[in-house]
Amino acid sequence: QVQLVESGGGLVQAGGSLRLSCVASGRTYSRYAMGWFRQAPGKEREFVATISLSAGRTYYADSVKGRFTISRDNAKNTVYLQMNSLKSEDTAVYYCAAEERGWPLTPRAYEYDYWGQGTQVTVSS
Repeated sequence: QVQLVESGGGLVQAGGSLRLSCVASGRTYSRYAMGWFRQAPGKEREFVATISLSAGRTYYADSVKGRFTISRDNAKNTVYLQMNSLKSEDTAVYYCAAEERGWPLTPRAYEYDYWGQGTQVTVSS
């Protein structure tokens, strides 16, 4: 079992930046691929980014490519999402997720095994 706790959300103006963090506890964190997803009101949960076990590989949704960066620090059991040049359409609850297989990286939410409770990001225009 893995427990995930997100933090770092908040209210920011369009064009601004935020960094989300997700701390994992429980089973060996470094064995999991990690991902970030988001869900806006009235919409389905959508993939944002994912990172491999060793942080050697990453994969992004087209909507955030070039603006968001996913990273991880296995010594701290933490995965990050640096969000720059934020837009109003980035407003959503952001969720951290862990995936046991580890490879290949996947954007499909149903393939992730553990989820955090989410953190709200609101971008004002």
